[in-house]
Amino acid sequence: MMKQIRRTAPKVIMKRKRIFPSCLGLILLFAISAFAAPSDQTDVRAAVQHIFDQLRNGEYSSLYDALPSAARTRITREQLVRGLEQSKDTFQLQRIDIGTVSVSGNLAVVDTTMYARINGLNADGKLVVQQYLIKEDGRWKVATGDTATINRFLQSNPAFGRRFPIKKPQAFVYQNNKWVLIPLGQKRTR
Repeated sequence: MMKQIRRTAPKVIMKRKRIFPSCLGLILLFAISAFAAPSDQTDVRAAVQHIFDQLRNGEYSSLYDALPSAARTRITREQLVRGLEQSKDTFQLQRIDIGTVSVSGNLAVVDTTMYARINGLNADGKLVVQQYLIKEDGRWKVATGDTATINRFLQSNPAFGRRFPIKKPQAFVYQNNKWVLIPLGQKRTR
């Protein structure tokens, strides 16, 4: 009886020795994939914050490099700088809250709320906007406001597009101790 136990014991140990590296490999594979998603989310958050900081600090020429290549074919650096400089007297950006980040391959969407001082109204304002980013050449580029580019990428990734359809931005002004919605995109009548 003792001989039988001794003969089977090494087989069990050998099987355990083979299983352990396989299990360890699977654990490492899952750990690596679990860390990959937060890294993308962290990279997207950092890109959104960096772009906001450039905008707030008036580094408009640098912002051109944060646009996807498709957007850069439709606007020159000078046109972008000129357009942003015209808006700087209207409001003064203060801070951004970066909410949920969703990443799928080279496309990301981020819920953000940007706060600013509105000079003409002498009031605080906020803009709630969904930021779309596209990864090009290893860097996240902001495509928000470039509906043509966003639609093209959403059409090439329909599952992501259904999950995160483009939402219209919402603007608010702080009056009488509450945030009041300001209609955007309506034509002015004279």
